[in-house]
Amino acid sequence: MNAAASFKARLALDEQRGEWRDGDARYLMIRHDSLMGMFRLLPAATRQTALAAFAESVASNGRRSVESYCLTAAAAEALLAVIAETAAQLGWGRWRFERAASDELRLDVANSPFAAGAGHTHEPVCAAIAGMLRAVAGTIFGRPADAEEISCVAAGGDLCRFVVRPQTAKPARLPISGHDPP
Repeated sequence: MNAAASFKARLALDEQRGEWRDGDARYLMIRHDSLMGMFRLLPAATRQTALAAFAESVASNGRRSVESYCLTAAAAEALLAVIAETAAQLGWGRWRFERAASDELRLDVANSPFAAGAGHTHEPVCAAIAGMLRAVAGTIFGRPADAEEISCVAAGGDLCRFVVRPQTAKPARLPISGHDPP
């Protein structure tokens, strides 16, 4: 894998096997409304639990992607630029990072496929982005981080907005939003 190449340049389709790959990582394409429609069909209490599990899975598995991106980004700001570029190439919307303080990272996402696919909701739904942010921030801060979606287009926000901070104490469950599942 050429670490200097963009995600889009590294992505390869093997039609014989029916798979997309970036090196060892396999990707798939799925309609955003098909994925997020699954969450919409769940009862509210179950939906929050499922979104939290989705965030946890993305944080855990996304960490491997972040580690490979570190091959192209030596410093935190360069890593954030690679993450924002790759998010757009994956169809995860347009990401804009801001370092609010040495121990706080903010992200604005325009055109989140998760919010668009969810339709109107009463709670934030961009769990996958929150999970990926935890993986990214863990690398930048050098310790586990919590990501909170503080505004979501699906819930009436103008953009999907996130705040990420290093953990000060290990919570029983890593939050994806200001709303804990019951």
